[in-house]
Amino acid sequence: QVQLVESGGGLVQPGGSLRLSCAASGRILSIRSMGWYRQAPGKERELVASVTRTGNTDYADSVKGRFTISRDNAKNTVYLQMNSLKTEDTAVYYCKVVELLGEYWGQGTQVAVSS
Repeated sequence: QVQLVESGGGLVQPGGSLRLSCAASGRILSIRSMGWYRQAPGKERELVASVTRTGNTDYADSVKGRFTISRDNAKNTVYLQMNSLKTEDTAVYYCKVVELLGEYWGQGTQVAVSS
């Protein structure tokens, strides 16, 4: 079993920045990809950004140029640097890890962008 611990959410004003972290631990054989999803009230969960073990990244169009995903393979940790935050970025952000034996989700961390 793999456990994910997320941190870094909070309340920020429009134009501000936040950095999310997600650390994986437990029975890890080989992590294929790590990513961040978000779910706003009344909306479906959507991909924000993902990164493979070799460093290939994918971003939602709405966050390109503002968010940056990175990972530390040695620490089994993925980060999401969020800059120029907008009110529409408000959501619960979830970390997802695709590992050799399955997929795992974090518990979610709230990001609120408001003046």
